[in-house]
Amino acid sequence: MRPPTFVLCAVLLCPGASSWNSSTVWGQTTGAKPDPVVGKKLFQEHCSACHGLEGGGGRGPNLHTPTLKHASDENGLRALIGNGISPQMPPAWYLTEDEVASVAGYVLTLGSVPREKVPGDAARGAALYAQANCGMCHTLAGQGSSVGPDLTEVGARRGATQLRQTLQHPDRTIPDGFLLVEAILPSGDVIRGVRMNEDSFSIQIRDLSGRFYSFRKADLKELKKLWGVTPMPSYESGLSATELDDLVAYLAAQRGQS
Repeated sequence: MRPPTFVLCAVLLCPGASSWNSSTVWGQTTGAKPDPVVGKKLFQEHCSACHGLEGGGGRGPNLHTPTLKHASDENGLRALIGNGISPQMPPAWYLTEDEVASVAGYVLTLGSVPREKVPGDAARGAALYAQANCGMCHTLAGQGSSVGPDLTEVGARRGATQLRQTLQHPDRTIPDGFLLVEAILPSGDVIRGVRMNEDSFSIQIRDLSGRFYSFRKADLKELKKLWGVTPMPSYESGLSATELDDLVAYLAAQRGQS
């Protein structure tokens, strides 16, 4: 009999749960048949506390990415779900092989939006990308700055409609985990940049020129977190409708190695 939900929640939130050892060799090719519909229900029941109801992230990472950090393929993802990652993610000992396969199948559907036929010319969009100096803030195929989100796989993560909205109203589609901050020093000087890492005692910031800073919070006069603010300008009036089509076409074509 499956443990009640409150017991599962206690297990999932308890670091000690990650020491449980299963005799199942997760990740090996088996006869398990993934059912993403079943997987979605199981995911929302057992995984959403950390990853969000739709996999968009929370205490756990955002799963809306074509390349998962700890799992390179479906078998690897099944192994990850079955075995967990100590100490952050406990093993899914309460799921059968078929259920693990179904959760993995559902998670894989989150990683890439389908290709769309979009208006615009991607080659002209590439020229606009360079002309607008987007590489000053973004990395694409290893080129550019890492201040803003990496755009190498942006076409697989975001559909054309969302890409257009980001170009026109960037404050409405700020990525999960992106936060602009202002560190005010005792001298009154202000360091404004993107939060790269933070814990209870310190914060690391990269300013818009790419310079990296690390501060002890106790040494700061004030630390402002600018929720909902982005340094990215709006291109709603700066580009014509045709140019927006071209730039969207170029970004939609960026789907990483695949």
